[in-house]
Amino acid sequence: MISRKTNTGAAPQWNGDPAAALASARHEFGEHGGVNMSIEASATFTVMEPETMRRMFAGELGPDRDFFIYSRHFNPTVLNLGRLMAALEGTEAAYCTASGMSAISSVLLQLCSSGGHIVASTALYGGTHALLTHFLPRACNITTTFVNIGDVSAVKNAIVEGKTKVLYFESISNPTLTVANIPELSGVAHEKGVKVVVDNTFAPMVLSPARLGADVVVHSITKFISGGADMIAGAVCGPAWLVNSMMDLHQGALMLLGPTMNPKVAFELSERIPHLGLRMKEHCARALAFATRLKKLGLRVIYPGLEDHPQHHLLKSMANKEYGYGGLLCVDMETEERANRFMNILQNHAQFGFMAVSLGYYETLMSCSGSSTSSEMSPEEKALAGISPGLVRMSVGYVGTLDQKWSQLEKALSVLHEYGLPIKN
Repeated sequence: MISRKTNTGAAPQWNGDPAAALASARHEFGEHGGVNMSIEASATFTVMEPETMRRMFAGELGPDRDFFIYSRHFNPTVLNLGRLMAALEGTEAAYCTASGMSAISSVLLQLCSSGGHIVASTALYGGTHALLTHFLPRACNITTTFVNIGDVSAVKNAIVEGKTKVLYFESISNPTLTVANIPELSGVAHEKGVKVVVDNTFAPMVLSPARLGADVVVHSITKFISGGADMIAGAVCGPAWLVNSMMDLHQGALMLLGPTMNPKVAFELSERIPHLGLRMKEHCARALAFATRLKKLGLRVIYPGLEDHPQHHLLKSMANKEYGYGGLLCVDMETEERANRFMNILQNHAQFGFMAVSLGYYETLMSCSGSSTSSEMSPEEKALAGISPGLVRMSVGYVGTLDQKWSQLEKALSVLHEYGLPIKN
């Protein structure tokens, strides 16, 4: 019903570059021939014949034939953004939601029933960890076993035959920047009949999990894809059968839970996706430059683009060419006090960036993960995930020139050296 092929003609050909796939997706013109698609802001839609409404609710007529019922079900503008997200990730279909967490929770609830089991990475965004650890067991009787996904044998052993429904992990983990071996993990899961769901929020354009074996790709569009830190949105990208089942009138998690995206938001986001590739290249180039220079100065830097990162060669083997290694880096200041001093000087003394959560903004954003976006985790859970109390996560922006921003960073580092922090002269 909503496969990309049905709605846009021939599916875009995948040649290893997500930007090329986006370019080959059919463009939707406006109602009066405008180069941009019109915004369909209606909550409900009229029909010309009474019988048409019955046929729509019976599933005989749908959006593939331009019949719409209600915008919690399908909306033309939101569907257009879904087509772009499907092209971006190389999947058959996609549906866009009101937030990244709504995309994650809806997929898991669609794939898992009461009594079901999930195997997940120990290194996850704090909100996702809380969903799996606290909410799903209490409200849905769905349990999760957390494992180090770098240990394939541990993943195999955690899968319970006939009970485990999903293997869930992040392509590049939040905040530790651990890179998942997507092909190997997908192979292990599929041997056991388990669906693979990958959160690709940290690596749009850089990695294409569905092309590496994943069944479903989820996104917080709020981050890099939006790029403006002004909208909350999510997406589910996967096979048409799954997305259609999630929109089923009787059994669909998206349809019945109702995490509906506003069509005005969908329109705004559809205008930003065409230049996502350019933005990601600059995010990644800046992150690599800063990571390399900071490491030379003696800081403990974590970045997958550095050759001493444990999964550097793995990421290089999986990544789409020319997009780099991601737009985030971490600096481990060891203690929360030192991390806070570091960030305070960067923002308030050198004007290098902002102390704020989230990522993918055109300014550099930084936060101490253990006391912010991973605060839902216990000290033991943080230790298992490799989250140091002083881990500073930086989402590297692209405003100004590289030399200008490095000059600001050097200014901050000279102050830090005066405090006795491990910075070389």
